Amino acid sequence: MVAPFELHRQQIELILIAWGMPQAHAERTAEVLSWADLHGVESHGISMLVEYDMRFRDGRLKMDADFKVMRESPVSVLIDGDGGMGHVAYAMAAEAAISKAKSAGIAVAAVRNSSHFGAVGYFTNLAARAGLIGMGATSAAGIRVAPTGGAEAKLGTDPWSFAAPSMDDNPFLLDMATTTVAYGKIRNKMNEGLPMPVGWGSDNAGRASTEPLDVTRRGGFMSPLGGTPEGSSYKGYGLSMMVNILSSCLSGATLITDPMHTKKPQGFDIGHFYLAIDPRLFRDDGAFESDVATFCNALRATKRVESEVPVMVAGDPQWAMAEQRMREGIPIGKGLRAKLIQVAEAAKVEWLLDKNESTSSETKPPQFDASSTAATY
Repeated sequence: MVAPFELHRQQIELILIAWGMPQAHAERTAEVLSWADLHGVESHGISMLVEYDMRFRDGRLKMDADFKVMRESPVSVLIDGDGGMGHVAYAMAAEAAISKAKSAGIAVAAVRNSSHFGAVGYFTNLAARAGLIGMGATSAAGIRVAPTGGAEAKLGTDPWSFAAPSMDDNPFLLDMATTTVAYGKIRNKMNEGLPMPVGWGSDNAGRASTEPLDVTRRGGFMSPLGGTPEGSSYKGYGLSMMVNILSSCLSGATLITDPMHTKKPQGFDIGHFYLAIDPRLFRDDGAFESDVATFCNALRATKRVESEVPVMVAGDPQWAMAEQRMREGIPIGKGLRAKLIQVAEAAKVEWLLDKNESTSSETKPPQFDASSTAATY
């Protein structure tokens, strides 16, 4: 099935409100999740509602969380997420860092006692759209990844993102897990009953597997970026440690290697990190953006291996996907659709996504910026 973007966003918002999330928070959370689906990051979009529903039912997500600033300086802020979903808490952190960086040139934000917040790229994109360099990272709740040489999971997918403004229409935007793929991609294969490619994960004995259930249900684990020691998986392992040091050690959140939460036995208590830098600390107005565009366009002009397959830079596939999906709608697979209907029914909200509505081919994808909802929080 395919649904228009706005209907897709509304469906998410309805479910969140039914769970008890305040209207303003539900709107922002739905914005973050629908942005991911619009840009083709389906592992972090509406499919997350299935996971959130289970966590909510287990009492592990606080829908009326009271997000608080715990420490603050002209160039920093620490926010406590109060055991709630992370989308609003991290948006607060990102927007505070962006505002401070515009004044001071650089700012850093951290969040503790938080939870999953969707795609990191949504938040670093806010900085780039504001003319700043943005870098974001988060620890994870799920222990799914074995360190290089290990035969048990000790780490999460531990994603990070980097965005830079450009003279082009869209910024450079890299958003990646420190694993071979995001866990959501394996979950989506499971939802549709499809095999996963070799190298995405292993069974509980460490043997390579193409069965998603080996990773999601049977005690197997994912591999760090690189897949094997011969493929330099130590690089993904090292990046994962960097993410956890910035996100958990800096904020004071529970370390993923402390699964019993001896520091703070409540919620998920994962940590987030955000850095914003104003290029004008070093360059005249527009000079940095011009160089980024020149650099990216030089790489796009690389001689192609296959004439019909363009050389792209990070972000290009997402911007193209957003244009297409704003015209044609956002697809949802049959397996995921069935699970989402169950979530909506349990929440006692209307199922909107089968409504026959269309979008205009002239509509542009929304360009979310740091000022769009800053005053809400």
